Amino acid sequence: MTRFSAVAAILAASTALVNPAAAETELTMYYPIAVGGSLTKVVDGIVADFMDENPDITVNAIYAGNYDDTRIKALAALAAGEPAQLAVMFSIDAYDLIEQDLIVPFEELTDDSAWLDSFYPALMANGKVEGQTWGIPFQRSTIVAYYNKDMFREAGLDPEHAPTTWDEMVDMGKALTTDAHYGLMIPSTGYPYWMFQALAIQNGKELMSDDGTTTYFDDPAVVDTLNFWKSLSTEHGIMPEGTVEWGTLRQAFLEGETAMMWHSTGNLTAVKNTAEFDFGVAMLPAQERLGSPTGGGNFYVFKDASAEERIAALKLIQFMTAPEQAAEWSIATGYMGVSPAAYETDALKAYTAEFPPALVARDQLEHAVAEFSTFETARVRDGLNAAIQSTLTGDKAAEEALSEAQAAAERQLRSYK
Repeated sequence: MTRFSAVAAILAASTALVNPAAAETELTMYYPIAVGGSLTKVVDGIVADFMDENPDITVNAIYAGNYDDTRIKALAALAAGEPAQLAVMFSIDAYDLIEQDLIVPFEELTDDSAWLDSFYPALMANGKVEGQTWGIPFQRSTIVAYYNKDMFREAGLDPEHAPTTWDEMVDMGKALTTDAHYGLMIPSTGYPYWMFQALAIQNGKELMSDDGTTTYFDDPAVVDTLNFWKSLSTEHGIMPEGTVEWGTLRQAFLEGETAMMWHSTGNLTAVKNTAEFDFGVAMLPAQERLGSPTGGGNFYVFKDASAEERIAALKLIQFMTAPEQAAEWSIATGYMGVSPAAYETDALKAYTAEFPPALVARDQLEHAVAEFSTFETARVRDGLNAAIQSTLTGDKAAEEALSEAQAAAERQLRSYK
């Protein structure tokens, strides 16, 4: 190297240090807001903190609606050649994203196996396919039971004892049902398959195989499960007949229209900040066993991202899932901290000591299973959703509706077996 070239190299390096924008990497991240509340402000805050620590990386967060909206808009952007390097999408989208060759496994982005193994195994179940990690958990949940302790007291029930079995749920629901409110509401729009999977698990039956190629919709235990769900309204009278809206159920609970509701733990902080009554949170009740599917979103990195963009995307994901950020995220939203280390932070230790309901969803992971997911997930899921709703509204018997959904799923999955 000549003296001139050496001086030029030093000047170039100095310029890069004082002008980091010259080497800036720009990321576009699609993000779902499925539960409501001020989640955009929380995500914006975490992203701003990341950019403060990484001034050479700019992150554009695009809030795209619910999980289905986010998938549709992100994939449309990719198809149109618009920039998109990463997204938080349904954890159950992994099979379809792999099949379409749109994402990369995280083993291609990092050899840090300790980091990949640091998350709760139950939350990784949907993201690991054929020995590789395709999704990293972030906005994750289980279904929990919220209940109005004041209504429990008025009905002569122990406010510290939520139903632990289906029989208890029915009996307590009858005691809690009055002319003014129902004893229980389980949402059957939005994500009916999710609530149905919880009930089926509790009844001792899974809805799909681990490899995403087989469904069990017409199994007698699954049919019995749907009949039980319908009986909560038509036979026991503790729930409204027809469908219960996902999007308005939280407000219905807060306004005293129901004494108990099943919903995502992602609503926890909003309920805590808004409820004008004493409320509790409990694991879902058991029939044959305790159980809830996990839920929510995973981070995915798109295959079209450049080498520099992949490095930046991984850095952002590692930042957002780090214990400190995961703890603050959990406190701000009610979603789970995605790693055991998050619950060892001073912030989350103090918060859960003051507010123990924040531990219920995490503790339920011991009984949790992977959320319903197959190849052709959206189409298979739509068929199951239609079967559930047609039964709850009285249009079809459970056995007929589920048999039709099973036949359709078998046609859709035949080529993957």
